[in-house]
Amino acid sequence: MAAESAAIEFRIDRRSGVATYLQIVQQTKQALRLGVLEPGDRLPAAREVVEATAINPNTVLKAYRELEREGLVEARRGLGTFVRRTLGGAPDATATDAPLRIELADWARRARAAGLEKDDVGALFTAVLDSTYSTNGTNGTDSVARSHEGDQER
Repeated sequence: MAAESAAIEFRIDRRSGVATYLQIVQQTKQALRLGVLEPGDRLPAAREVVEATAINPNTVLKAYRELEREGLVEARRGLGTFVRRTLGGAPDATATDAPLRIELADWARRARAAGLEKDDVGALFTAVLDSTYSTNGTNGTDSVARSHEGDQER
């Protein structure tokens, strides 16, 4: 009996400026963080990814090798590539994350209603994350607020 592939579909954005293999790596890591992929799950075969995304098979293999190098997956000869470990926090992370996910979904809906495009929301969220998790010792919210004040003055 063959192992069934995990429910992950890679979406390649050729205009993003991010290398295709890195998009696969990033999307796999995201699926690991969110619990979509769990230890023991099999990643789609390179052939399946190629058929779905029209990319070079070597690109898929390069992504899978990178994930293997990081210890996240393991290739089993003749069987496929399998998840070794997750990137999620606590085992009950989905229960812990639920209130935050609801707030974030509400915020995203408000941003969309305010006319922000998906790329705008991504850029804003990334800026807030970067400033919040910066190592300079501040919480980062002041610098983000100041940068928006500067935008309004222009």
